[in-house]
Amino acid sequence: MLSALAFSAMSIQVKLAGRELPVAMLVLARGVVTLGMSISWLSVRRISPWGKNKRGLVQRALFGTGALACYFYAVNALPLTEATVLHYLNPVFVALLSAAFLGERVDARLVFALGFALLGTVLVARPGFLFGGATPLATLGIAVALGSAFLSACAYATVRTLARTEHSDVIVFYFALFAAPIALPFAVARWVWPSPTGWLLMLGLGVMTQIGQTFMTRGLALTPAARGTTIGYVQIVFASLFGVLVFHEKLSAWTLGGAALVVVAVIVLLSKPSLPVAEKPRA
Repeated sequence: MLSALAFSAMSIQVKLAGRELPVAMLVLARGVVTLGMSISWLSVRRISPWGKNKRGLVQRALFGTGALACYFYAVNALPLTEATVLHYLNPVFVALLSAAFLGERVDARLVFALGFALLGTVLVARPGFLFGGATPLATLGIAVALGSAFLSACAYATVRTLARTEHSDVIVFYFALFAAPIALPFAVARWVWPSPTGWLLMLGLGVMTQIGQTFMTRGLALTPAARGTTIGYVQIVFASLFGVLVFHEKLSAWTLGGAALVVVAVIVLLSKPSLPVAEKPRA
């Protein structure tokens, strides 16, 4: 939940900075700031940054970078609440990937929560083939937001595997290590010199992303991937509040109804703590 709050603060800064700067520059700023913070933190704690499962670390970094770029684009193409809700379809993908590749159990409680979350997402997106007429949201924005959801799910499932052998700070370090150089050529090609406010926003979004990544990675190391990412749906509540208070966005009844269903999904998951499959209660 702390991760969700940090990512919501990041989204605000991404949307504000996106008014003057291209997405590639925002991804680059995120990578540079978090890379510096990761190196400093690993040095202070005297943790080797290179890890053991290098292939898995690189794979997670690539998935995460793709998801980040898609999400940054979606936040600027769609209202903040709608972009966040669509991005948070990722637990549906995580549940499927975790069951297929990680052997995690999908119990009735999780299925119920995912069902509510999926229905809530449909109410927010309001696709034309279900509701009649064209969707009020930009088609490309919806497609990119869904792409960010799938890539995030791949990254989260990979984190769950890496957590068995890798320190959470090392996983975050690899993400930043690859995000910055991948974004660099795209940022240079569309470079716009930032205003003083733009510089502050790029710094702020990098810091908030680092905080969110750290809490998220630690959380996924402590709880099954599908359950942990579904709890992250609380970010939709934060995004709705910030969208109204900061950007004066109007929330439709469909969006409010969809967000309410998502909140129900979170409450269902939090109402009764559960143990990972392999863990048993101890006296």
